[in-house]
Amino acid sequence: MLGIRRLNFVDAQCGGTRSVCVMKTATFRIVPLPTKVAEEARRAAESGAADHAVIKVDSATGFPCRHCLRWAQPGERVILFPYASIPPGHPYSETGPIFVHVEKCERYNVTGEYPADFRNGRAFRTYDANYNMIDAEVVNENDPEAMIEKLFQNPKTEFVDARSVTHGCFTFRILRA
Repeated sequence: MLGIRRLNFVDAQCGGTRSVCVMKTATFRIVPLPTKVAEEARRAAESGAADHAVIKVDSATGFPCRHCLRWAQPGERVILFPYASIPPGHPYSETGPIFVHVEKCERYNVTGEYPADFRNGRAFRTYDANYNMIDAEVVNENDPEAMIEKLFQNPKTEFVDARSVTHGCFTFRILRA
């Protein structure tokens, strides 16, 4: 269930019966890995960069692509490379391993909807405008949309990073809509 940011009322007349529909507007947007970063990773892997390993996927839920936000499937190839979601020079800056498909994939671009493949096993880390972590929650078989809404109730929240609960790796960023 998406949080309510503002209500949009749609009135309809149907055979003399009046009905009112309330449509909810998403309070957040999902921001996957930028295409530029995915393309740079592909070029680095192709040139043989030691920190950009090409891996053949052997399980259906072990290799999440941070660009298209879907699990790579067995037989597909992904690039494992280091990525820092928080820029250097901040206390919470860290570099960790992430995956992107070797083959070009379409960047996730669904508006106001949480990615279906990542509804479980995510930790949400909330940051302020200075990249300081101000909250964190685990979303595992819970309602991620409700948790996002709760985290954005704090006026200091600038963004939320979704990360793997088990490995801690960056998955995607969440911004206010």
